[in-house]
Amino acid sequence: MNTIEKMDSNFKIESKLDVSDIKFYNVRQAPFQVFGLIYEDGRFRRCPKRVAETVSEPVTYWHTNTAGGRVRFKTDSPYVAIYAVMPEIKEMSHFAKLGSAGFDLYVADEEEKYMGSFIPPVDLKSGYESIVRFNSFAMREITINFPPYSNVGELHIGISESAQVCPPAPYSIQKPIVYYGSSITQGACASRPGNSYTAMVSRRLNADYINLGFSGSAKGETEMAEYIRDLDMSAFVYDYDYNAPSVEHLKETHEKMFQTIRRAHPDIPILMLSRPKFYINQDEELRREVVYTTYKNALADGDGNVYFLDGKSLMALAGNDGSVDTCHPNDWGFASMAKAIGDVLEDALKDK
Repeated sequence: MNTIEKMDSNFKIESKLDVSDIKFYNVRQAPFQVFGLIYEDGRFRRCPKRVAETVSEPVTYWHTNTAGGRVRFKTDSPYVAIYAVMPEIKEMSHFAKLGSAGFDLYVADEEEKYMGSFIPPVDLKSGYESIVRFNSFAMREITINFPPYSNVGELHIGISESAQVCPPAPYSIQKPIVYYGSSITQGACASRPGNSYTAMVSRRLNADYINLGFSGSAKGETEMAEYIRDLDMSAFVYDYDYNAPSVEHLKETHEKMFQTIRRAHPDIPILMLSRPKFYINQDEELRREVVYTTYKNALADGDGNVYFLDGKSLMALAGNDGSVDTCHPNDWGFASMAKAIGDVLEDALKDK
């Protein structure tokens, strides 16, 4: 196994941080471990480029956003810094820049606890550096969440030269939970990356996960279903109601996607979600019925490991105040979703 002394000794970063003993390491080298992402052609991606290109042009555009990416490690450094190279930054009027383009940090003891954010500057253009301080030397299990709506070419971690750095503890659930869906799945509009519902569920269950949320572009395509089919996963959660162009499109694709995944994974829990919205109109009710019909058909076929969550149950804690724009959840809405989905997955995966 590589040691800290063998890591990227030729890469020097001219840091402007007010720290005299800082040393940077590339997260793609041991003992750091990156989850939820692959590295290809000079940037992190959520699926191979060749796969994204077979699905659609929009998925090709969004797959380089690093939603669900995490780097994990242990260190006794009194601080952790980042130096991020970011080829593209996403900015939206209804979405905090920390939420779309920032990183945040958690420390695990009995559970993962939020300890600080790496806040991007107002004039962020192509990357930045930032620091979270602990002010004491103590061995800590660190998780840093990548931004859900920006691209990351490289990420370097800065720690004290005198500190140790070690591999992280393994996840309790090592086969990832795979999430597929819309901008909500991708993480819009959490105030910071760790407040997306996928991240919250991961912390609760101590589970690895893969985020395949594609903003406005998840349409249950055959090519995407076949890619997901071939992933080694512990559970599958899907929600693309918002991105289906019509009720008819949802009918044509929803059960087909379920069958594609179920044939390859006969024993995993599969969760079907209708759009997370507390009050729905007539068209939305028809869409809910399409998802529910897939669920009912699975039960009729004897499938005992399939679950349905509708929008009202997903937003039960937050009610109609759980979004920023009647569509994209705020932190309260994401916490409500994470509670509902986490309850189901905790029970479904308890013996895995």
